[in-house]
Amino acid sequence: MTNPTETEIGAYIAEAGAKAWDVPGLPEGIAHRPVKSVGIIGAGTMGGGIAMNFATAGIPVTIVDTSQDGLDRGLKVVRGNYQRSSDKGRFPQDEVEARMDRFTGTLAIANLADCDLIIEAVFENMELKRKIFTELDRVMKPGAILATNTSALDIDEIAGMTKRPEDVIGLHFFSPANVMKLLEIVRAKHTADDVVATCMALAKDINKVAALVGVCPGFVGNRILFARQKQANKLVYQGVMPWDVDAALNAFGFKMGPFQMSDLAGLDIGWSKGATTDNPIRDALCELDRRGQKTGAGFYDYDENRRPVPSDVTAGIIRDITGAEPSTMSPDEIIEVCIYPMINEAVKILEENKAQRPSDVDVVWLNGYGFPPDKGGPMFYGDMVGAQAVLDVMERLGAEDAEFAPAETLRKLAASGGKFTDIDTGGLKV
Repeated sequence: MTNPTETEIGAYIAEAGAKAWDVPGLPEGIAHRPVKSVGIIGAGTMGGGIAMNFATAGIPVTIVDTSQDGLDRGLKVVRGNYQRSSDKGRFPQDEVEARMDRFTGTLAIANLADCDLIIEAVFENMELKRKIFTELDRVMKPGAILATNTSALDIDEIAGMTKRPEDVIGLHFFSPANVMKLLEIVRAKHTADDVVATCMALAKDINKVAALVGVCPGFVGNRILFARQKQANKLVYQGVMPWDVDAALNAFGFKMGPFQMSDLAGLDIGWSKGATTDNPIRDALCELDRRGQKTGAGFYDYDENRRPVPSDVTAGIIRDITGAEPSTMSPDEIIEVCIYPMINEAVKILEENKAQRPSDVDVVWLNGYGFPPDKGGPMFYGDMVGAQAVLDVMERLGAEDAEFAPAETLRKLAASGGKFTDIDTGGLKV
């Protein structure tokens, strides 16, 4: 593929989005489970945002938190979000009240017992999630769908805490959950067909773009993101400054590069004072209270408008820790090192049957991660540059780190001149 037109790219994106709803293997005309009420566990940013999708669609929501303060704070944020939309003329004031009237707050999971669907949206801690699903198994009515919003943890392990693993599924919303279009629906080993079908239909009801994926670390979207982040970090150890990496990704079409994204999310996620992790640059920044935008400094310095400015402090920390000489790597080289591993990882995901089809990978990255639409998604872009070009880079990166060894299917595509978007490994298998 060489220089596809805007019309060709648009047609591909539209077709990919339409295909994502097709789930091969589901019995035709399968009955859906009724979802007339939803329970959300966790009233934080993610839980509140998830809850808004259902309230907006007219579905009553019961939201539970561990403290009244947390519950009140979460519902106040929800009201504020709705009020801002009303103030902008998106709907009348009485609609704000109508939507808020669909919320019920509670401090006890037992009060969710009659809900048709439960979505757990607490922080990423396996022991906590295991505890919650043990409790859900005890209190929830038969036939309720038990969902987790985990972004990377093993849903089979979570489902194993229940006596009804067929009712358990992953519903991975993206932050802010009331805005982002993507919903990764994660089919676990024992998830029942009617649970999958119900959740796919429900995604349409709440105006999401769904992609059905399988259980693996990070699922489809984050697993590919992790590959990009690891290579971006490696570049810093080779003397490339974080803002140079971000600038290359920005020029490619991403609104945020890896280090801009880290500063936005917060560098202290998974970090505590005095901790030594596998990312000593991050550790050193956090020890200086440079934890991202929320503290006014992270990889970047931030002015009063949160505008990122390259930081001499960060540059000094990087030099002290890496000892690397400043690099003159070109933006094109940075793109190859960061983007081609994403393509390779996507191919491995398809080889492992954790995605239904190549276009679903593109749906995930276009709707959840801001992949530039004019590049069509990782698989479509792979066809734009060609399998041989991707293989040449992955041979080099794989020689440095076996984790990035070329996928076998990538080698076959390069030898045959095949296309990434035509890969057929048999679809999703659990």
